[in-house]
Amino acid sequence: MAATLWYDQPATSWENQSLPIGNGALGATVSGGVAGERLQFNEKTLWTGGPGSRDGYSSGDWTSPRPGALAEVQARLDRDGRMPPEEVARMLGRPRIGYGAYQTFGDLHLDTGHHDATGYRRELSLGEGVARVAYTAGGVRHTREYFASHPGHVIAGRLAADRPGGLSFTLRHTSPRDDQRVTARDGRLTIRGALADNGLRFEAQVQVVALGGSRRDEGDRVVVAGADSAFFVLCAGTDYAPVHPGYRGEDPHDRVTRAVDAAVAQGYEALLRAHVADHRALFDRVTLDLGGGLPAVPTDRLRAAYTGGGSPDDQALEALFFAYGRYLLIACSRAGSLPANLQGVWNEATDPPWAADYHTNINLQMAYWPAEPANLAETAAPYDAYVASLVEPGRRTAAGMFGSRGWVVHNESNPYGFTGVHDWATAFWFPEAAAWLTQQLYDHYRFGLDRDYLRTVYPIMREAALFWVDNLRPDPRDGRLVVSPSYSPEHGDFSAGASMSQQIVFDLFTNVLEAAAALGEDEPEVRQALARLDPGLRVGGWGQLLEWKGDWDDPDDTHRHVSHLFALHPGRQIEPGSALAEAARVSLAARGDGGTGWSKAWKINFWARLRDGDHAHRMLAEQLRGSTLDNLWDTHPPFQLDGNLGATAGIAELLLQSQTGVVDVLPALPSAWPAGSVTGLRARGAVTVDVTWSGSTASEIVLRTGSTGPLRVRNSMLTGPYRLLDDAGERVGHTRSGSTITFAAGAGRCYRIVAGA
Repeated sequence: MAATLWYDQPATSWENQSLPIGNGALGATVSGGVAGERLQFNEKTLWTGGPGSRDGYSSGDWTSPRPGALAEVQARLDRDGRMPPEEVARMLGRPRIGYGAYQTFGDLHLDTGHHDATGYRRELSLGEGVARVAYTAGGVRHTREYFASHPGHVIAGRLAADRPGGLSFTLRHTSPRDDQRVTARDGRLTIRGALADNGLRFEAQVQVVALGGSRRDEGDRVVVAGADSAFFVLCAGTDYAPVHPGYRGEDPHDRVTRAVDAAVAQGYEALLRAHVADHRALFDRVTLDLGGGLPAVPTDRLRAAYTGGGSPDDQALEALFFAYGRYLLIACSRAGSLPANLQGVWNEATDPPWAADYHTNINLQMAYWPAEPANLAETAAPYDAYVASLVEPGRRTAAGMFGSRGWVVHNESNPYGFTGVHDWATAFWFPEAAAWLTQQLYDHYRFGLDRDYLRTVYPIMREAALFWVDNLRPDPRDGRLVVSPSYSPEHGDFSAGASMSQQIVFDLFTNVLEAAAALGEDEPEVRQALARLDPGLRVGGWGQLLEWKGDWDDPDDTHRHVSHLFALHPGRQIEPGSALAEAARVSLAARGDGGTGWSKAWKINFWARLRDGDHAHRMLAEQLRGSTLDNLWDTHPPFQLDGNLGATAGIAELLLQSQTGVVDVLPALPSAWPAGSVTGLRARGAVTVDVTWSGSTASEIVLRTGSTGPLRVRNSMLTGPYRLLDDAGERVGHTRSGSTITFAAGAGRCYRIVAGA
C-alpha cells in the first residue's frame, strides 16, 4: 500500500490543507497553487523572547526569594486540605516576562501566472518524504516537487514543463514582520535581519538554477523565463545556541552559505537521492497493513467518508494515519535541531497558539511516545539534548524557588531555559515536569539496552530525583511522603499528594533505582524516599481511581485531562487485569470519549493498556472524525501535532506492549482489524517484532533480538499448537505458562513462532 496523501485541488487553508515537509531544523508547507506556489517555511530556532528581549527576561524564576509564601501554602494545605488555584497563583505565580514565541520565517512564492488548470494533483509521498504538484495549463504539463533534506541541511524544489522553454516564474519572499532585508544577486535570494524583540540574527538564502531559458535578478526577486526546468535550494539559520545563559552563537551567514553552495554543487538529482535514502532508512523500518488498500479517492474525501466501522477504506485511512505520524516525527525531529514543539516545526504566525512552545505537562512528552515503539529512536536525539539543556537553568530554579538540590521544570518551557512559573492559575505549577521528562530517557535505554547511553543520562535522572528527595513532605494525616503543593492538570483545587504527582515521582524513583542497579550504583536516599512515598493509587467511593488523595472525584466530570491515570500510561505501576486497572477503567469511562485531539490520543493509549482494543479503536475513530483536518494534522483545535504522534503511539500499543517486561503481542487487537500484518515494531529489551494475523489471531510472530538472556512472549496463539523456531529453522526449547512462553534468546538472532503443530 503506497503511503501517500493526495488531493485534486490546491490548498486554500494553511492549517487545514497544506502539506508539510521537514528535516528537523527546517520545515515548509506546500499549498500547490496554480497561479503561484506558496511555500511557508520555518527554522526551529527563530524565537522571540529570552535574553535580550525588550521586555526583560527572568526564566520564570521569582525575582526575590519567597520561601515564606511556599511554606504558607504548604501549611494551609496541611490544615485545610485544598486551596483554589487562583489563590495559589497569587501567592506563588508571577507575570511571564519575555517568554517569546516561535516565529514563521515567512513565505517563499513561486509566481507562475497560470490559470484554468486541468488534471490537477497535489500529493505527499510519506515513503519518499517528497511533495509533488502537477497540472496542465495552456497545453503544457507542469510539475513541481519539494523535499527537506536532513543530510543536505536544505529545502529543495524543482519545477519543470513538458514543452521545451515552457517554464517561467518569479521567486520572491514575504514576511508578516518588517525586520528583514531581501536582496537578489546571481540568482540567489538572501533574506537577512534581526528580530525586533530580542535582536536574534537570522538569515535565509535561496539559490535558483535554471536549465535553459534565462535567469535574472530584479531587486528583491529572481525571475526565470523560457526554461525547460529549474531547481532551487533553501537554507535558513539564526545565531541561537542552546547554551545557558546567553543562548547566542555565531552569525548564521557562513553556515547558511556553505549549505546552499554544497547543495547546488551536489546537483538536484544527487541531493534528492541522498534525501530519499536517508528518509527511507527510518521510514521503511515499519510497515502496517490492516487489510484495506488505499482507494483511488483524494485523502480529504477518504477522511470525510470515514465511519470507523471497519470497512477496507476505514482500515486504509487508519494505516495511513499511523504512517503519517511516523513521517511527521521524522520530519520535525532530527539530530542537531530543537525537539518537536506544539506544532512540530511548522508555524505560519508570529503569535502562534500557546507560543508553539514546549508544554511539559504532557504535550512534549506525548510527541515522543512513538519514537521507541515505532522504531524511530534516533528522532529522540533532539529531545534528549533539550532535556539536558534544561538541567542548568533548572538547578537555578530549584535552588532559588525551593532551596533544594537537583533541577526542576514547571508547566511549560521555551528554547531559552524557562524553568520557572507564570501566573495562569490552572496551568502554572507543575514541578513534576522534570521527573516526567526523564521517563523518555530511561525508556530509550529500556528499549535499546545501551549502557553507554544510560551512563550519559543517568546523572540527569538522578538530579531530578534528588529534587524530590529534598521536597517531598510528610502528610500529617498518615506520615507518607507527598508532593505539596500539588495540582492535577488542569482543573480542581490545589492539594497535597494529588495522584498524578505521586505517580510521576514513583515512576522517577523506580527508574533511577533500576538505572543505578544496571550501572552498579546505589542510591540509598532515593530508596529510602521511595519506601515512604505515597504511591498515589487508591480506589474511591464509586469504584474509580482517585484523582486526588481525598475522594473528591465527580462522576459527571468530563475534563479532557485524565492525569491520574499516569500510572496506567505512560507509567507502569498498574498491571493489566488488576483491581487498580478496573478502577482506572471506571475513571476513564466516566470521563467519556470527548476531549481535544491530544486528549483522545491519550485515551487510545489508556484503553490499549487496559487491553480493550475496541474502545481504543473507538477513540481512534473519534480522533479521525472530529479532531483531524483534511491534511490529517491533529487539531486541538487549533492544529497541534502531539495528537498525531500520541495516536501513532496508541496504534503501536494496540499491536505490541512491553512495559511489564513481557513482549505482549496483539494485546488489544480491535475487532475492526481482523486480518493484517505489521513489521518492525520495537519492544523493550532490544527486540524487533513482526506479526501476521487473521481471524483476529496471530499466525506468525517474528522476533529479532538485540541482547542475550531470557525472553518472555505473550499471545493467545500460544495456548494452542505452535512451533518456536530459530533462524536455522530448528525448534527452540522453552517453557510455557498459559499464553506466555519463556526461552533463552541470543543477541543478533531471529526467532519465529508459527501457528500449528
